Amino acid sequence: MAKVATVAVVGRTNAGKSTLVNALVGEKVSIVSPVEQTTRNTIRGIVADPRGQLVLLDTPGLHKAVGTLGTLLNRMARMSAAGTDITCVVFDASQEPQLEDIGWMQRVAKEKPEKVVFVLNKADKSPFFEKMFRDAWQEASAPSTSPASPGAGTSAEGAQAPSTFPPLWVKSISTTEGGAKPVLDALFGFAEDGELLFDEDIVTDYPRKLAIADVIREKYLAHLHQELPHELGVVVKRVADEGSRWKAEAEVLVNRPSQKPIVIGRSASTIKAVRKAAERELKAIFGVPVSLELWVNVEPGWMKNKKLLAEMGYLGGLV
Repeated sequence: MAKVATVAVVGRTNAGKSTLVNALVGEKVSIVSPVEQTTRNTIRGIVADPRGQLVLLDTPGLHKAVGTLGTLLNRMARMSAAGTDITCVVFDASQEPQLEDIGWMQRVAKEKPEKVVFVLNKADKSPFFEKMFRDAWQEASAPSTSPASPGAGTSAEGAQAPSTFPPLWVKSISTTEGGAKPVLDALFGFAEDGELLFDEDIVTDYPRKLAIADVIREKYLAHLHQELPHELGVVVKRVADEGSRWKAEAEVLVNRPSQKPIVIGRSASTIKAVRKAAERELKAIFGVPVSLELWVNVEPGWMKNKKLLAEMGYLGGLV
C-alpha cells in the first residue's frame, strides 16, 4: 500500500512556494518570478516517489489585496487549505517575519489543522531569521488574555487554550538539487496508506489552456519586470492539436492604451521575444512543438471583469 496525501502549499507572496513545488515534483508545473502575484491559480503538482504519491496544491501568495483580482487571489489562497490532509506553510526566512507570515501562523493556531509543516525557505541565505519565526509562532499560538465566549477551547479563566499541536519545522533550499528533501521527508512522514489519486506518470492536472497562458505571462514578467505585471492578463482562446504540433491563439490584455506599445515593443521586439521564449518552454513541457499566435487588446478594468476572470481560471469555486 502506498503513502498518499494532499498538501496545501500556502504562504505569503514570493516566499518561494512555486519553486518549492517544482523542486518536489521534479518538473516545472508552476511559473516562477520575483514579481508579486506570479501564481494566480491553484495548481496541482503530483509527486511520484517510491514511498507513494503527494498531491501538492500551489496557491496564490497572500498579499495586500488591491482590487477585485487581488481580493479573489487572497480568498483562493485561504480556502486552499480546507479539505487537504497536510498544511505546508512556506516562509521566506531570509527576511524578518512579515504581516502575512504572522497571519498564516495565527490562522494555523486558530484552526489547529492536525498535520502542519512550517518550511523555513531560503536556508542558504544570510542572515537567516529562524529564531524570529519560531518566536513569532510562540506569540501567535500563545493563550489569549482577552475575554472569550464560553465553550470549547477556553480555560476556567476564560482565556483561549494554547495550541496543542506543534507544527513540524523544516529548512529548505528549493533552488538547489536535493535542497527540498527535508520537506519531502516531512510530508511523507504525515502521509497515510491509501490508493494513488493519479496515474504515476502524471505531474499535474492543470488545464492545458491555463498552463499555456501561465507560460506566456511568465515570459512577459521576465521581460517587463515591474513595469506593468499586475495589469497584464493572458487568455488562451483556442488550442488546435494538429498531430505533430499544436497551434495556440492567445489574447494579451492590458488596462490602458498607453500600455499596448510596452507589451508589443519597438518593431514588435517584445512580443516576438516572448513568443519565442514561450514556444521553447511549451515544447519542453508538452513534448510537441507549440506555435503561438499572440495579439494585444486594451480591455479597461479587465481585473474586475468576472467573465474574463472566470475564463482565466481565477474564480474557480469562488462564485
